[in-house]
Amino acid sequence: MGRYFGTDGVRGVANSELDALLAFKIGAAAAYVLTQELEKDGKAKLLIGKDTRISSDMLENALVAGICSVGADVELLGVIPTPAVAFLTIKHKADAGIVISASHNSFEYNGIKIFAGNGYKLSDDMESKIEDLIDDLDSIPKVTHEKLGRVLRSAIDPVVEYTDHLAETIQGDLSGLRVAIDCANGASSTTIRRLTRLVECKSEIRFNEPDGININDGCGSTHLEQLKTRVRNGEFDLGVAFDGDADRCLIVDETGEELDGDRIMAVCAARMKREGKLRGGAFVATVLSNMGLHAYAEKNDMRIECSNVGDRYVLEMMLEKGYILGGEQSGHVIFLEYASTGDGELTALQFMSILKESGKKCSEIAQEVVPWPQLMVNVKVPNDKKSKLHELPPVREAIKAAEAELGEDGRILVRPSGTEALVRVMVEAKDSAKVDSLAKSVAKVIESVV
Repeated sequence: MGRYFGTDGVRGVANSELDALLAFKIGAAAAYVLTQELEKDGKAKLLIGKDTRISSDMLENALVAGICSVGADVELLGVIPTPAVAFLTIKHKADAGIVISASHNSFEYNGIKIFAGNGYKLSDDMESKIEDLIDDLDSIPKVTHEKLGRVLRSAIDPVVEYTDHLAETIQGDLSGLRVAIDCANGASSTTIRRLTRLVECKSEIRFNEPDGININDGCGSTHLEQLKTRVRNGEFDLGVAFDGDADRCLIVDETGEELDGDRIMAVCAARMKREGKLRGGAFVATVLSNMGLHAYAEKNDMRIECSNVGDRYVLEMMLEKGYILGGEQSGHVIFLEYASTGDGELTALQFMSILKESGKKCSEIAQEVVPWPQLMVNVKVPNDKKSKLHELPPVREAIKAAEAELGEDGRILVRPSGTEALVRVMVEAKDSAKVDSLAKSVAKVIESVV
């Protein structure tokens, strides 16, 4: 991770850790670096999309001012999911796309992440160059007169462009399915109603009335309790929950059981393999993915390549190996045939298409993937300490002792979050009691030394 950019862009409490001045600097630095890297004769063009947080307008205006101040143009997309920005960046032939969102975090946080013109997140090298200029803004030449940038409006409604694209990724329609959808009071609130009409899916759309502060508040993919209850009581075929910027989704089957990203990927990979579309007979997961997923893949003659945690690292491995499916347990799933980044609404469509074709219940199509007991404990650790935690003897000894106790029947993974001031302790084993005790005991050691 860099000085400002984490695994998913710049993120922090809005108007405190991420204020308008920093957003201005990011806009100016990014626009200037892109202009220089691309050696453009004319002006660079950047797209900006945002989620529903109260701070998104403030940060958008600061970004626009920074971008225009160095002579680049801006096209505003309004409130729209993160993957829509990546898609439209490619379609509109823009030089970059910027998303203002803190994804699954509560409303007081916000973030800025940048896609290159190819729809992929910026390289570490490009982010490093932008960081250098954020700290040395005076080195960017000032422009005046006709060289200043302008704010542009899309000729076609971005929501229409994006939802049309999503609907075209499935064969036929989804009529006959009844689904409860949780929008997390986030960006999917602007797109999901039109999308469900296009695919003829009967839906009950919930938590789609954002007010600036209710994003992810007891709803969305990080709070599935209410969706589980609604699916069970409402006799739905399934439930779908997005996070704040809709780049991930989780699914609830008709019994109220959660299907995480691992199980969603397993179902999709099996269908792709049957159709001869699973390149290399493999897909990419992360080191956090459940051992039950690995067992399922082996049983069905598929391979799994594991990347570091973070959808950018999943994508890097997919591109390196030539695979077209990859994702995370958290619900980020990348279908490279249709998108350059994780897309919650696309994932939901692909899964529901498989469900309809199968003629089975949602619980039945995922029952072969049997997850091992797994527990993740989050420990609050200051950002300046979390990367060095493994160097502390008490932490090293606690991890080593846990590894010895687990042996071949489990594993422990302790890693700093790339987006929050947290260290995550994950323990997985066949024995659920051992999982619980070891995860909590290692977490307690970490708490005692920070």
